[in-house]
Amino acid sequence: MTKSTPNFWEIKKLDEMSRDEWESLCDGCAKCCLHKIECVDSGDIYFTNVVCQYLDHDSCRCTVYNERHTKVPDCVEFDQRKAVDFEWLPETCAYRLLAKGQSLPDWHPLISGTTTSVHAKERTIKAWMVSELDVIDLEDHIIGKL
Repeated sequence: MTKSTPNFWEIKKLDEMSRDEWESLCDGCAKCCLHKIECVDSGDIYFTNVVCQYLDHDSCRCTVYNERHTKVPDCVEFDQRKAVDFEWLPETCAYRLLAKGQSLPDWHPLISGTTTSVHAKERTIKAWMVSELDVIDLEDHIIGKL
């Protein structure tokens, strides 16, 4: 019996990954694309069900990904150097899991081999997201606290 080669996410630290490896960690749940509200007094962060106008509601992927920081200047940017700040990401997020030394879930596309597994396991926001273009008062769309 031959030993299988470990996957890159099992042997590399986040800051050792290539840009392509880093990008492939995204499972496409789009939870990081939810608009958030920070309470000025407490610093608590509240998630809404509202997403950027550039998020494709079927694929849960950004339609202007390479231009996102130009088109949406406050779009959150995070990379390998900021792994310690991943506490605001969903608990199932690959970046957060790997930063904590945990494994990827079986529905993650890198494990399942298909990008549809995240949708099949209902791990995306696809069924309940609302476009920012349809929202007047963001506070009316708070769904929970981080």
